[in-house]
Amino acid sequence: MKPINISTDIIPIGEFKSRMSKWLFNAKETGHPIVITQNGRPTAVLLSPEEYDHLQNTKLFVDSVARGISDVESNKVMDTSQLKEELKKHRNQ
Repeated sequence: MKPINISTDIIPIGEFKSRMSKWLFNAKETGHPIVITQNGRPTAVLLSPEEYDHLQNTKLFVDSVARGISDVESNKVMDTSQLKEELKKHRNQ
């Protein structure tokens, strides 16, 4: 995700509502997330579809790596010959 530019990417909800199409275009074009505040506090983050997809894919990858590490730590692993045997069983079904 691209870094947030403090001076341009944090806006109050009133400004977001009054110029919504500008902010939607800006998020899409720059790839920068837009932080929307309410009463001076962060309330929401607007992301371009590409940035959202990137975050989702990154999360899936990190989760997959974590599962792999967990499997190794709990000794749920196969050597090459065991893997070949399992694959052969699945092909024959």
